[in-house]
Amino acid sequence: MAKGSIKVGDTVAITATIRKRVTEDRVSVLIPSYHQPHSIVDTSPNISSGQKIELTGEVLRVDEDTVTVGGKDLGITVKRSAVRVVTSYVPPKRKKPLVDKAT
Repeated sequence: MAKGSIKVGDTVAITATIRKRVTEDRVSVLIPSYHQPHSIVDTSPNISSGQKIELTGEVLRVDEDTVTVGGKDLGITVKRSAVRVVTSYVPPKRKKPLVDKAT
């Protein structure tokens, strides 16, 4: 695997653009390379159209050129170029050996 590559379990960020307020607690966002309408919960009163917002989530699946990101407000598949890695997943270290010592 090349350095900087995205793998399952990584926390990634997607920069989305606010389109409009749908209800008093939801806003519609435009996500790069995701060609479907998407709305997220945002109760801040001073948000305006065209403002950039960062959505974070965990990588659930990685394909050749797409990444599926899941999280609180996400569950989308976008191109790899639309995401950036925030923290890389490091599996937990084992404290005890998996197999008992021979006696």
